Amino acid sequence: MSYSAAVDSLHARAGELHAGPGQPRRKFRIEEMWTLVAALGNPERCFPSVLIAGTNGKGSTAATLAAILQAAGYRCGLYTSPHLVRVNERVRINGEPIGDEEFARLYFRVDDCAQELVKQGRLPGHPSFFETLTALAFAAFAAARVDVAVLEVGMGGRLDATNVVEPMISVITDISLDHTEWLGETIPEIAREKAGILRENGVLITLPQHPEANQAIGEAAVALDVRGVNAAEYVPAPGAVPRSGLRNRYSVTVLGESIEVDSPLAGAHQRRNIALAVAAAAELSNHHGYRITPAQIAKGIRQTKWPGRLEQVPMPDRAGLLLDVAHNPAGAWALRSALSALEEESGRPAQRLLIFGCMKDKAIGEMAQILFPLFDRVIAVPVLSPRSAAPQVLLDAAAGTGVPASAAADGAQALRQAWAQVPPDGLIVVAGSVCLVGEIRPLLAVSDGGSRDRTL
Repeated sequence: MSYSAAVDSLHARAGELHAGPGQPRRKFRIEEMWTLVAALGNPERCFPSVLIAGTNGKGSTAATLAAILQAAGYRCGLYTSPHLVRVNERVRINGEPIGDEEFARLYFRVDDCAQELVKQGRLPGHPSFFETLTALAFAAFAAARVDVAVLEVGMGGRLDATNVVEPMISVITDISLDHTEWLGETIPEIAREKAGILRENGVLITLPQHPEANQAIGEAAVALDVRGVNAAEYVPAPGAVPRSGLRNRYSVTVLGESIEVDSPLAGAHQRRNIALAVAAAAELSNHHGYRITPAQIAKGIRQTKWPGRLEQVPMPDRAGLLLDVAHNPAGAWALRSALSALEEESGRPAQRLLIFGCMKDKAIGEMAQILFPLFDRVIAVPVLSPRSAAPQVLLDAAAGTGVPASAAADGAQALRQAWAQVPPDGLIVVAGSVCLVGEIRPLLAVSDGGSRDRTL
């Protein structure tokens, strides 16, 4: 079967967060994932893994740790979600997405297995989009004989499909209110769900954060006799970081040596994610038999690729862009902080316009209050998802902030409108959803060496 057939079949699968008309809300049962991987021969047992949960920053942490392991010479699998442009991006080996042919082969292997389980009555229904992809990733990493896999939890932790592995290390990034319909209405409830990735006598790497999150995670760790590792020693003091736009450059000491951190991950908030990745690398080196040097840690940080996160895209003769996947209030605050830092560094742009689209289950009013007043104008756009918020909802949110706003039919039209309104010395920010950034980024033909406008 072809790659296109595999992708079409995958997208026909039920999603975790969206039920179609007349469909009941999906219930999470990790037991179903155990049934699926067992029928596949338990590929998740073929490699050691690191499991990373949290509300914000888990993807950045995972990408940085995977880059460090690759720099140290290990064959590393990386599983993240969601993707920006192509679904293959979620399953990477040594930094490269698996190929289309391999994706199709593995997809139909998982799909055929799942259909047989349903036929036998061992599963109540076909696994979801995310469960299917997670099983596919496990099979890909097993086939590639990776030395280690870095796995980003999709949502929550306790019931997430990734949580069928037995991780060497569990990492929990910063926790805030998101997916409250599924994970709980309070920080402690959400933190307890994230702490579901902990294992008895295991290892937890985290950072001090919201007091209620600290308490909930701490209680779970104590109950399981987990050894905690505080990554705070790898977070630089605010005054220790010289100004250099949004890029992070500073010194830290790891494994007894001082290294120069030079990360392409922009924004002060990324220092916490980098610290978690460094702490995980040090833990793997000190206690799990991985040979990782300080120089390799520095090299991996420098070579990390994680686009769409405060990604600056200069455009010849047009207003430049800043792409950021801020999709909840915590992400909006991080974006707001980054814009403030840019303004301090080089002054406020002549005009600043926001292209904004998000999912309907997000805290739209709160994000609007955080971000919209920073801009001269907002363009509301639907995103490519059945969960998309309608542009009128976004326009209503903008009206509550007093910021002028208009709507566009899609990302391409929004970008054309933005360039028509913003002078070359202005700034266009694209934010609100990974789907929106993933739609607009290819229109800019962004590459590691810069960007060229080939489409619009």
